[in-house]
Amino acid sequence: MTTWQVQQAKSHFSEVIDKAQHEGPQTITRHGVETAVVLSMEEYQRIIGERPRTIIDLLLGGPKFDDSEMPDFSRQKDLPRDIDGLFDDE
Repeated sequence: MTTWQVQQAKSHFSEVIDKAQHEGPQTITRHGVETAVVLSMEEYQRIIGERPRTIIDLLLGGPKFDDSEMPDFSRQKDLPRDIDGLFDDE
């Protein structure tokens, strides 16, 4: 993996992209600290894999449960507490 300083990567951006496509990921550093990586689209797609494209796909793609695994969300049948007198100024 080739390492580029930010200024170097800016002035040779086409070369950075070409190297990412043919040689692999290119690391960008700022003040000596690795801060970014330039990847080919092929490598990026391989890393992220197939992901849902819409919010509907995302929601429908969640874990599947059958009814026996679902918690009981039924409403409690207890009567509410009597709060008469709680707010009197007496």
